[in-house]
Amino acid sequence: MANTPQARKRIRRNGRRTIVNVNRKSRIRSFLKSVEAAIEGGDKAAAAEALKVAQPELARGVAKGVFHRNTAARKMSRLSKRIAAL
Repeated sequence: MANTPQARKRIRRNGRRTIVNVNRKSRIRSFLKSVEAAIEGGDKAAAAEALKVAQPELARGVAKGVFHRNTAARKMSRLSKRIAAL
């Protein structure tokens, strides 16, 4: 259990940040799922457009510390490769 005021504050802050980060991750996953859906549908133009929308969201997640930069790069690379193969 936290004994110092600083540790108690840190616990409160971590709880708030966790909620924000979970929401960010969920939002990014939704964008990625829209790209996946377009790829599954076989519509190259829609998939490319969805990827163009998802890319800045993923970059924002990296900037905010929700995702590691290599994870984001890997996801973008794999999605781009799948779109190019359509």
